[in-house]
Amino acid sequence: MSETSENYSLQDLPRSHLAAGCILLGFAVLMIWDQLFWWANNEDYSFGFLVPLFVGYVLYHRWPVIRSYLFRGAAPDASPLPASSSPLALRTLEGLAVVGFLGCLLLFAVGMLIRMATGPQNPASLAVALSFSGMLLSTVFIFSKETVDGQPMSLKARLAVTLLFIFPALIWLLSAPMVAVLDNAIRVFLMNKVTIVVFGVFDFLGYELERQGNILILPEGSVGVEEACSGIRSLTGCLFAGSFFGAVFLRQFWKKALMVFLAMCLAVLMNLIRSIFLTLWSYHYGPEAIDAEWSLPIIGGIGTVHDVTGLLIMVFTSIGLLCFLPIFNYKLPDFDEDLDTGHPSSTQ
Repeated sequence: MSETSENYSLQDLPRSHLAAGCILLGFAVLMIWDQLFWWANNEDYSFGFLVPLFVGYVLYHRWPVIRSYLFRGAAPDASPLPASSSPLALRTLEGLAVVGFLGCLLLFAVGMLIRMATGPQNPASLAVALSFSGMLLSTVFIFSKETVDGQPMSLKARLAVTLLFIFPALIWLLSAPMVAVLDNAIRVFLMNKVTIVVFGVFDFLGYELERQGNILILPEGSVGVEEACSGIRSLTGCLFAGSFFGAVFLRQFWKKALMVFLAMCLAVLMNLIRSIFLTLWSYHYGPEAIDAEWSLPIIGGIGTVHDVTGLLIMVFTSIGLLCFLPIFNYKLPDFDEDLDTGHPSSTQ
């Protein structure tokens, strides 16, 4: 190709690509309409209002790379890739992509029919989000068969451009509500573990308290580790933040996955610290103190102690993840280069 991909824009895409993009955008609008109910009525998923904005930003951020694949068949810093040497593998994956798209389309239709017939339901919303993820990824793989000018793209290039849509496709699963059985199981598991750890810490430090299930009996009263203290809200929010940071600031897939895992670990750790703090606050000021208004000298009331500490979990976890980014992106020096640039190399 005589021209670089920077000379092309969305208007230069074939009508088939633009039509597929518009259809997927329509599916996305329906999915967002479905999830709006949960974002507005369930505090555990209130971060969902940010998901469409962050997805749009990630697509905008990755557009130069996507454009390079569509118009050159390779990444910006690579030469055009040849056609795949294993046509059987390509045909097999293309067939699976087509079957997957049709299956996801059927699942999307079933989920939306249930949603319109019975109102918001966890399984229906999850089915819609899951099917949209599958349709998006399969469509990208199918339509990346060749570049805009008709040059075939290799299997490696097609998989690479499909991976660029992992975050825009899968993040909707995080903003959709889990099925009730799984959601309750995770909440009960987290509540039990939080209660055990908090009781163990206070018992080790010599505090006088007693544990009865998920209730800690203190000298001034009792404190219950309820669903709001399980950490599910901070867990989903921090997973979203970790996924976004990984998608925008990290390149290697293993680093992105490690960032998500780190976000999960930090969310659990910060929630344990929050639960220990709230129990200590209740121990000294009484259980009712955690629901009292917390005010600052100039600002005034900013919310209850319970709610403010929950918000601080998100803030501190996000700051912690940002602090890890320089470590993830650190590059070791190239030992092949001469370390002492002031002296000529000893090799001839």
